[in-house]
Amino acid sequence: MLLYGVRIERFTVNSEKHSTRETISTIIVRHSGESTRGAFWGWGASMKTGVTEVERAQIRAQFPALAEDTVFLENAGGSQVPKVVVDRIYDYMTSTYVQLGAGYSLSQEATRVVDDAHDFVRLLMNGGDGEVILGPSTSALLRMLSDCYAKTLRPESAIVVAQTGHEANIGPWKNLARLGFELRWWEMDPMSYTCSMDRLNGLLDDSVALVAFPHVSNLLGEIVDVAAITERAHAAGARVVVDGVAYAPHRALDVEKWNVDWYAYSTYKVYGPHMGALWGSRDALAELTGPNHFFIPNDEVPYKFELGGVSHEGCAALLGLRDYLAFLTDTSDPEALDRASIERAFALMTACELPLQARLIEYLMSRNDVRIIGPASAGEGRVGTISFIHESKSSADITAIVDQSGIAIRHGHMYAYHLCEAAGLDPDDGVVRVSLVHYNTPDEIERLVTVLDEALGG
Repeated sequence: MLLYGVRIERFTVNSEKHSTRETISTIIVRHSGESTRGAFWGWGASMKTGVTEVERAQIRAQFPALAEDTVFLENAGGSQVPKVVVDRIYDYMTSTYVQLGAGYSLSQEATRVVDDAHDFVRLLMNGGDGEVILGPSTSALLRMLSDCYAKTLRPESAIVVAQTGHEANIGPWKNLARLGFELRWWEMDPMSYTCSMDRLNGLLDDSVALVAFPHVSNLLGEIVDVAAITERAHAAGARVVVDGVAYAPHRALDVEKWNVDWYAYSTYKVYGPHMGALWGSRDALAELTGPNHFFIPNDEVPYKFELGGVSHEGCAALLGLRDYLAFLTDTSDPEALDRASIERAFALMTACELPLQARLIEYLMSRNDVRIIGPASAGEGRVGTISFIHESKSSADITAIVDQSGIAIRHGHMYAYHLCEAAGLDPDDGVVRVSLVHYNTPDEIERLVTVLDEALGG
């Protein structure tokens, strides 16, 4: 694969549609020529953004589903998978589908697959000083985590929960409130759609044990400052539980840099199998007892937290994602994939996405009858999850017209029910959400814009 070596540049332009000057983030991709591996040339002189059509085609060719007619713009609900992920599942289930931990060679090989998957996800999250727990979903993992805390927290403990969160990182803590623990809402400003640090400061005291919040709201698309929030929570003696589901498909994870205690994401939204991953710091893990069988030692982590074990074929599929990232970065041996390569792969994904989100937001901002729910500007401060409402048409009606065109989008509350209520939206109708990732194309966005013109009306 010819795509690697990405840097980010920033420049300022005048918008033709608005009188104010906007700062637009531009990704300049440097890549090798076909004949000279590692010899870089740049697009900086012409300020060309994104990647070429040929390079996009190389990426899309890895995903069998993209050969069909459907335009996948509902990726926040679940991404497509590259063929190497499918191949890994097939190979595992036809050659190594046995139980773990026995002495015979096939069992040892199966055990290595599961161990390697944990190691890969730990590397993906840059979480060397902690452990990765795998499970069926983020929702299931965070419910398991809350159950563990229910047995550990002091009766007078309080939990701060961001109103912008997905129910996966709200519901478990509401359940603890029913057991008598105090729940404190970190409320969203209905005008800016943000949970401010000032409001957080007003909630924190020495009774707060946990602060639960999303890295990116799966409805708003804005990236929050995880490191700053974590620093403030830690200063008050609280641990943080971060929902990274809507962030993980778009940017490289770095739990070490952010200094978080718990960080969860869904692997099926990051080009892999339908599973979830939860990283915990060693200190945070040491405070809890996992739910697995009594005879499994408490220090046997992650197994103590993986009740009934994990999906073996799912672990094989996670190693297929490693293969795909190796492809993106021209790493000949996937097992040699390192942290720098992972960061380059996700920088490339960002390069693919930014021009697409910029075009869609430009279109939506050009209409006087549409309101974007979330940041109304493109750039590094948001991901390609873009939600909007129309002044008179229902989100359901708009989505129904788009669906008929072969473009997959979605409407509703997106499991951010409390957010919709706080924003004054009917949760049942919710928003129209378009969620793009790196394998989408400019042509697909133009096709969507054409259909939206019809759906929204003149």
